[in-house]
Amino acid sequence: MKKLLTLLMMAAFSFMIISCDTTRDDRIDQDTYSVVYDLANVDFIYSAADGYTISRTMNIYNSDVLLMYRKTGTTSTGEAVWQQIPKTIYLAGGNELDYDFDFSSKDFVIYANGNYDISTTPQYINGQTFRIVIVPASFGTNKNAQVDHSDYNSVIKYYNIDDSKAVKL
Repeated sequence: MKKLLTLLMMAAFSFMIISCDTTRDDRIDQDTYSVVYDLANVDFIYSAADGYTISRTMNIYNSDVLLMYRKTGTTSTGEAVWQQIPKTIYLAGGNELDYDFDFSSKDFVIYANGNYDISTTPQYINGQTFRIVIVPASFGTNKNAQVDHSDYNSVIKYYNIDDSKAVKL
């Protein structure tokens, strides 16, 4: 009987050791799926308090990350060229134009600022197109470090996103 009790205790202890592996991250984000939004042909709006901005309301989970890209042109085959923001554009005469953004669980704001009067370069503040990609942050892991977030196409591929179904904002 003692041998059986000892054997059962060793089996239970072995099971506990195997099941308590803290090096694995098997958490699955059940409330988030990656999605793409298009904000096409929009103009920045000026206010004395905030400068040039574009803002939209949108529900974003606290466990998500919002990536922002600005369309800078098209390839010879007509494919869009996306550039991640924040971004500084260096112009002639030492002028610099900055695109930046912030977001909360309720909205996002895109900013355009410069070291000059940016209203003199309307091509950078009018008729702009942005692509917003929401991806799960995977709290506590470095899983998202495996993708180059500055490369829009890498992000779409990594998160298996069908960007032909982008939601219009």
